[in-house]
Amino acid sequence: MRNHDSAIVARSVAVPAPVTPSGERRKGTALAFLGVLAFSGSFPATVYAMRGFDPWLVAVGRAVIAGAIALVCLKVARLPLLPPRERWPAYALISLGVVFGFPVFSGLALDLGATTAHSAVVIGLLPAATAACAVVRAGERPRPLFWAACAAGAAAITAFTFTRGQGTANAAWADLLLVGALLSAAVGYTEGGRLSRDTPGWQVISHALVLSLPLTVPVTAVLAATTPVQPSTEALAGFAYAGVVSMFLGFLPWYAGLALGGIARAGQTQLTQPLLTLVWAWFLLGERFGPATVAGALAVLACVAVTQRTRT
Repeated sequence: MRNHDSAIVARSVAVPAPVTPSGERRKGTALAFLGVLAFSGSFPATVYAMRGFDPWLVAVGRAVIAGAIALVCLKVARLPLLPPRERWPAYALISLGVVFGFPVFSGLALDLGATTAHSAVVIGLLPAATAACAVVRAGERPRPLFWAACAAGAAAITAFTFTRGQGTANAAWADLLLVGALLSAAVGYTEGGRLSRDTPGWQVISHALVLSLPLTVPVTAVLAATTPVQPSTEALAGFAYAGVVSMFLGFLPWYAGLALGGIARAGQTQLTQPLLTLVWAWFLLGERFGPATVAGALAVLACVAVTQRTRT
């Protein structure tokens, strides 16, 4: 009897306490926010890069920079350079969404005159679009309160950004391009988060980038040879940030966070990205904004808090 009791005690001590779902969600949210922090500098970096390079070259060339890093990382880790063939369609969607779609559409919108603040509207609406894609592609089923908070957050961000006083000669075309960027990113984020459930996030983005190299490398070479290039310090710095941070490093915690916290829920941390982007725009580009920033920040944070507490 004593041996039986000792065995029970030994088993109870040897078995570690499992990670609770709520703990995984909190970790996923924290990781997703690190990704958002990295992405928040994308628009200012793109503005800097386009001061010395063609917008098409910036959009496609940054994928070459990131693809080279991904290639080295996969080689060092002694992993296959390409994903399993049966997953190529999913990786094609990731590439179309975040390697080509979002950089091209958003870069062209900025080139047409859309300000950083106006472009931040697309980031404010992106969590709602990502959640909708998660319902279709990843089988997530958020409760009604989740959708209500998501809609409120999107509305708050839209109202906040439009108080910045928008309006350019090509505003209509720029807005269409921003919608294209929104849809592209939502699809790419959803597919990447779905694959990251059983594949490390850095491998997911690395494989997507490597699969794109046969197209991004020759296009970048042609653009570099046929478009004006004025490599100033700020243009090179912006280009480097867009390629290294926005296109690669930011996706490492981002995809991991979506996998752990749920694509729809963890994706709501991106509601804070427009506010972070405006901080960078103020610090780097000299943009000014008033008390509306505080009101917008409080509204967004409240909505994010609700989405994080709403179970699927």
